[in-house]
Amino acid sequence: MQMERRNSSPDELEGEENKVDKETLIKNLNDDLSNELGAIIQYITYAAKATGPYRPQLASFFLAEVTDEQGHAQFLANKIVALGGEPCTTPVKVPAAGSNRAMLEAVLEAENKAVAGYTTRAKEADEFGDKGLAVQLEDMVRDESGHSEETERILRDWPL
Repeated sequence: MQMERRNSSPDELEGEENKVDKETLIKNLNDDLSNELGAIIQYITYAAKATGPYRPQLASFFLAEVTDEQGHAQFLANKIVALGGEPCTTPVKVPAAGSNRAMLEAVLEAENKAVAGYTTRAKEADEFGDKGLAVQLEDMVRDESGHSEETERILRDWPL
């Protein structure tokens, strides 16, 4: 049953126009899921490809991130299903990287992209009216920011 809107103020109408609909939220969460699946592959691949005297530390660094990314992917897939969507199974393409530094720079770019994406998605979830999702996405911003900061610190004085 559709109700007719009466005497809506411009502010009320504007707020409704800015609301994110369920389909858009599901699509955007699927984009985030694709990025997380790519991040898992990226970290596993880069751990295997790390070379030189810092290989053990770099491989450990990369592999330590997989657990967080897997947790994010699982949360996103579950939320997409809860919203009535179908979780994507296609990861984003992992950038080729020919050196340890290039791998770290690619990771930094991916983490910064994740921070921006989850910041936007938290606002969308709030607009949609799913406060629990918004809070979880804000927690994921914190996680990805930590990954980004750690990668920046490694790159800061990278000798190679």
